[in-house]
Amino acid sequence: MKALVLFSGGLDSSVCLGLAVKKYGPEEVLALSIYYGQKHKKEMEASEKVAAFYGVRRITLDLGEIFKDSTCTLLEGAKEDIPHEEYAAQLLKTDGAPVNTYVPYRNGLFLSSAASIALCHGCKVIYYGAHADDAAGSAYPDTSAEFNNAISEAIYIGSGKTLKVEAPFIHRSKADVVAAGTEIGVPFYLTWSCYEGHEKACGVCGTCRDRLKAFQENGLEDPVEYE
Repeated sequence: MKALVLFSGGLDSSVCLGLAVKKYGPEEVLALSIYYGQKHKKEMEASEKVAAFYGVRRITLDLGEIFKDSTCTLLEGAKEDIPHEEYAAQLLKTDGAPVNTYVPYRNGLFLSSAASIALCHGCKVIYYGAHADDAAGSAYPDTSAEFNNAISEAIYIGSGKTLKVEAPFIHRSKADVVAAGTEIGVPFYLTWSCYEGHEKACGVCGTCRDRLKAFQENGLEDPVEYE
């Protein structure tokens, strides 16, 4: 294997998977999907479908136990509802702290786990789909360029300088992610982004709003169904 893709089944990670397959071929790409106690289990189903579309091997990891005491609204058993408003509006209420759908240090944990798995499979690079919109205002601090630089360096050093991290959209917007995915034919209709665990995407949570806006900015219609 040459590349491991940290793969949720969402829009951003599906574009990363498409880019990795285009560069290395499906037989050299490994998709890692992680369950962490999220309400929206449908993203795990989506990851299976997108991986099958590309013909790549997919493995899963259960890290739900780590977050069982978290108050994050994204997780099963949360006492508060997921906010149905844009991230900018949410940040006005947090005074600069992460939004309440921030899973504590999730990307740090995921990338560290991915590094171990990647090394076990002989991979030389990890792809993940962090982009600039998520980092704006510290909504999700573990998607920032500063964080990416630090953990990429740590993984490179800790792997004996054999494993690199590739975040192709770290300085780009979600609209840029949609544009890149459209160009290489990513099956967006198979992906899942909504934080609510319903049959159809809610259309009003922060990630649904960002996704719809990204398609609109490209003059495209999102192919998934909304409530």
